[in-house]
Amino acid sequence: MNKSEFAKELGVRAGLTGVQAQKVTDEFLALLTEAIAKGERVAFLGFGSFSTSQRAARVGVNPRNPSQKVKIPARKAVRFTPGAPLKAAANSGKVAKKKAVTTAKKDVKKATTAVKKDVKKATTAVKKDVKKVTATAKKVVRKPVAKKK
Repeated sequence: MNKSEFAKELGVRAGLTGVQAQKVTDEFLALLTEAIAKGERVAFLGFGSFSTSQRAARVGVNPRNPSQKVKIPARKAVRFTPGAPLKAAANSGKVAKKKAVTTAKKDVKKATTAVKKDVKKATTAVKKDVKKVTATAKKVVRKPVAKKK
């Protein structure tokens, strides 16, 4: 599938005209390119993530003349790391929507549990601090005040 075929299919699925679908596709790719050029990581949950990495300078071999060594300068490379649902779809030939949703739900549940534990720890710490302050305040209040003559 090339860019124009992709835009046409996107238009059909989203109910857009061909021109609108082409503009959306162009703007998406422009935005993605700008973010990568700035060195930002662009991640799409369930699909994958785009990032850049630094490649070190190295010495290579000229394929036309294997005895000749060529210096390859350091550069940045664009990396794509596919998400689990995309990997599963590539291997099975089917889009794994249900599995992606289940995985996302499990991730949310884990995060929620972790947050609840953190809140419980923080609440316990605050309660201990309040008890200490209250005990100190009671001691201060109980001290007899000297009467003026």
